[in-house]
Amino acid sequence: MDKFVTPQLDQAALAAQNAPLLAALQEDYEALGRGLARRGIDIEAVTRAVASFGVATPSWAVGTGGTRFARFPMPGEPRNVFDKLEDCAVIHRLTAATPTVSLHFPWDEVSDVAALKEHAAALGLGFDAVNSNTFQDHPGNPAHPLSYKFGSLTHADAAVRAQAVAHNIACAALGAKLGARALTIWVGDGANFPGQQDFTAAFERYIESVQAVYGALPADFVLFLEHKMYEPAFYATVIQDWGSSLLAAQAVGERCLCLVDLGHHAPNVNIEMIVARLVHARKLAGFHFNDSKYGDDDLDAGAIDPYRLFLVFNELVGAQARQAPGFAPAYMLDQSHNVTDPIESLITSAIEVQRAFAQALLVDRAALAGFQAQNDALMASQTLKRAFLTDVQPILGMARARAGAAIEPLSAYRASGYRAAVARIRPAKAGGGGGIV
Repeated sequence: MDKFVTPQLDQAALAAQNAPLLAALQEDYEALGRGLARRGIDIEAVTRAVASFGVATPSWAVGTGGTRFARFPMPGEPRNVFDKLEDCAVIHRLTAATPTVSLHFPWDEVSDVAALKEHAAALGLGFDAVNSNTFQDHPGNPAHPLSYKFGSLTHADAAVRAQAVAHNIACAALGAKLGARALTIWVGDGANFPGQQDFTAAFERYIESVQAVYGALPADFVLFLEHKMYEPAFYATVIQDWGSSLLAAQAVGERCLCLVDLGHHAPNVNIEMIVARLVHARKLAGFHFNDSKYGDDDLDAGAIDPYRLFLVFNELVGAQARQAPGFAPAYMLDQSHNVTDPIESLITSAIEVQRAFAQALLVDRAALAGFQAQNDALMASQTLKRAFLTDVQPILGMARARAGAAIEPLSAYRASGYRAAVARIRPAKAGGGGGIV
């Protein structure tokens, strides 16, 4: 990382930023601790759990997103994967909540994998699940001479399917070299018109292709299947919901699991119930955290419905508490930042995910179980609300302070001048074109 870019993010600068805030934080923390103690909750146990919780940042999310109509770049966008890692490191430096990065191939492919791994380690980062890309063409890339316009793993042409399978296998191999232990597959395959696609044949081709990828994975790798209700296929998507994902994962193998993106569902779907079902089936891979108002909006986590985020974590913490078999979810942010600084949005989302986790740890599970057994709907609901309405900000701030991160990450980021600094060394990108990346 360029030393002249980030002087205000070193340990001394953050300590100076935190110094005026420590006394108030300690006072608030002690007050909250006394209140929680009256409820039989040890604030230190909650703080330790929060400090150990991490969510991955996606490499692609540190650049400005866009819509089908336009993209408006901001100054200082990453030029390559090394720049992306530097931006991701800033987020972790300030929040102590994002220790890993999820890469996307071929966007993030490099000729020197060892150098990339070394760069990440120097920044204090590791690698989460890697992602393949067969939802767009890659002109000039010799590994992708055939078009994915009409599908990839489900394409009617066996040659296109073979190309997509080979790409996924190559992604896993790259991930293994970096220390990742999972491959995420999302395909945009589907149809825009009735009759365009044989639903059954396409689904069977998907399972056959994924089985081929699964069979070639490193022995310690896990395969994550990601579903999406619509887009770019608006009439019918091959893996359109958690049911299709579960059927495919069950057909593929034990280490094939179902990923949940919070925006990839029909409006008003009970996502927390889906979580419970996948935990029961021992097929929950993990999450892509974001938020939505109308559809797959990819908004900042907790921006629209923080209570839903809390309810999802209520299921996760409950599963953890009862030691549900096979329960080891992976967590990642997955957002498109169209009008905000991506680093600021990712900082905010990481904090909101931690907040929901902390609130879920405050649920009185014995009381909740009792009210459920008595069919006391109101008090069961109030038990959840009591945890959700508890201000856990002192817990989050204390966890960051003890880790040497920023008590107030967003303020520290703005004070650092990082965006203006990288804008001076990274050439501006052209705007105006459509597309989300």
